[in-house]
Amino acid sequence: MESIQLNIKQVLPFLPEEDILKKSEQADACNQALHDGSREGSDFLGWVSLPSSITDNLLREVEEAAALLRARCEVVVVVGIGGSYLGARAVIEALTSSFDWLQESEKRQNPVVLFAGINLSEDYLYELTRYLNNKQFGIIHISKSGTTTEPAIAFRLLKEQMENRVGKEEAKKRIVAITDSTKGALRTLANSEGYKTFVIPDDVGGRYSVLTPVGLLPIAVAGIDIRSLVAGAQEIEKATGPGTSFAHNLPAIYAVIRNELYRRGKKIEVLVNYHPKLHYLAEWWKQLYGESEGKELKGIFPAAVDFTADLHSMGQWIQEGERTLFETVISIQQPNREVRIPNEERNLDGLNYLAGKRVYEVNKMAELGTQVAHVDGGVPNLLIELPKLNEKYLGQLIYFFEKACGISGYLLGVNPFNQPGVEAYKKNMFALLEKPGFEEATKAIRSRL
Repeated sequence: MESIQLNIKQVLPFLPEEDILKKSEQADACNQALHDGSREGSDFLGWVSLPSSITDNLLREVEEAAALLRARCEVVVVVGIGGSYLGARAVIEALTSSFDWLQESEKRQNPVVLFAGINLSEDYLYELTRYLNNKQFGIIHISKSGTTTEPAIAFRLLKEQMENRVGKEEAKKRIVAITDSTKGALRTLANSEGYKTFVIPDDVGGRYSVLTPVGLLPIAVAGIDIRSLVAGAQEIEKATGPGTSFAHNLPAIYAVIRNELYRRGKKIEVLVNYHPKLHYLAEWWKQLYGESEGKELKGIFPAAVDFTADLHSMGQWIQEGERTLFETVISIQQPNREVRIPNEERNLDGLNYLAGKRVYEVNKMAELGTQVAHVDGGVPNLLIELPKLNEKYLGQLIYFFEKACGISGYLLGVNPFNQPGVEAYKKNMFALLEKPGFEEATKAIRSRL
């Protein structure tokens, strides 16, 4: 099986191999716990066997719903926040053209996929609704409850805009709800209006939900092969089962290295890519690890950079700043397109020594040169290598990171499947907005401002 690879060579100067191997039994136990549900968070382990449990019937139903939206809409707006959009956006931006959405609709094969409910910016919502004024658009609303503030506001606005434009009956055919199976405001609305619906599994948390309809439907709308994506994830699921030896369990090795570097004072992990299409994969990864591990005054801070662009901004800090970080580099071994550097007669920029070379070669040498420089500067480097950027290998990478995150959280000694801290800002916001039931909290917080 051709697969993603984990290269730890540039970690070993900072972390001896024997110190990694000492944690193998502990890592194996953590991996076993993810499969038998014997530790905290066992109610949210549906993602562990999710790839292999996805049925052909579900894939067909997702593909059919996507086809209906594709036939009716030139734009589809995904309404959701956090895990309800980041996974889908990561895959869509990684596997679609950076510029196709600028073309006129009749020249595009796939609808433009946009996102709303991801912020509370009035300007963003105004500009989005203005853009949609003369567009045939659809909505995929993703919310377990239907009451999360950001997506609920966005959905109100977009639903009203759509119904005013095409009428309520047609609007019902252009709205898909992905929500709880039985309860919640969005489930109630979807049942009463007759929207097409998909279920968010009760045992899969938002940040682990990209391989449920939460991610699969928007990804399919964008014209991406969801079957290959799922197949890639299935391969890593199979390769990391509870009987897998530590030496062959790449997510377990990654999890151990992260935690051992953390114990040695490396408090920040920087996810690095040399391919701008992976920017939102890093955003998804930041939520996955930040929300899973950042609790009980513990946890590695997940950051990300896009190289080579950020070498001209963050590169100085990474090279010579405080030595509290390590890097995990995602490396693509072969690009999907070819561009060669032309010869220039006057050679004013001095680049004729590169004439005839592919831009990929220059990018690869920048990657290797940066790795050596940063290791020399005291920054451990992990390397995750993908043969190509396609559905299969991205599916492998998604499951690799999910499995590693579960193991890593257990190694750290926290429950990687809850997020109690995210409620604090919401309670204060509701109090300041004078939501009914928050009267005493409103008085208390206003006295502090």
